[in-house]
Amino acid sequence: MNSTPEADQLNIVSAKGLIKDYNSFRAVNDIEFEIEKGECFGFLGPNGAGKTSVMRILYCFMPPTRGTVRVFGIDVLDNPSLIKSRIGVMPQDDNLDVDLAVLENLVVYARYFGIPRKRSVPSALELLDYVELADKMNAPILSLSGGMKRSLLLARALVNHPEVLVLDEPTTGLDPHNRRMVWDKLDDLKSKKTTLVLTTHYMEEADRLCDRVAIMDSGRIVTIDSPTNLKTIHGGSLEEVYLKLTGRPLEP
Repeated sequence: MNSTPEADQLNIVSAKGLIKDYNSFRAVNDIEFEIEKGECFGFLGPNGAGKTSVMRILYCFMPPTRGTVRVFGIDVLDNPSLIKSRIGVMPQDDNLDVDLAVLENLVVYARYFGIPRKRSVPSALELLDYVELADKMNAPILSLSGGMKRSLLLARALVNHPEVLVLDEPTTGLDPHNRRMVWDKLDDLKSKKTTLVLTTHYMEEADRLCDRVAIMDSGRIVTIDSPTNLKTIHGGSLEEVYLKLTGRPLEP
């Protein structure tokens, strides 16, 4: 994809006065943040903090109630299709197509981005090799372990070679080995200047991957800073900082 003025700006994602209401419940309460091109930015917080709502607005799954959100300099309400074409999404929930084998899940998904089969098949094979699933290309989805499904979801999120990769709890339910495998892949993507935006309950994950984190509680952002700065300013581990700032533990 050719570079555009919007893609060359320093802040690839920005939000101002962002509010999201669900009927009478305010899930996101007047927050503001910016994400720099090429960084890994994490949202930390317990269930119900508003993290997933923010993510869904960023990748144009749902509109904000109020406020302005821009991705690549484009308002999410103005051209969501263009934004979606340049973003990859790894959801928290497993939504793989159980009627298709592993390889076909990627090939069919590529159609949404207008990628023809003659291009999508070789690319999908490369992605399966990248996430260490090449030997499972013809396997049914229901035969995969939880870790394999998470790896396939990551591969699917990369089908369109996204400039921004959105990851909602990317390692939930994984054993330590598979979790570190995903971390290694995300480190590699960071080294290639892919912008990563993730939510996580795992403090070690945020500490390992994130350049900056936004700690959220009850729909608000409590603070935004690097894990190193937060630990220096407040003392202790990142989890202890979280406890100090919010007064409650993360929920698994």
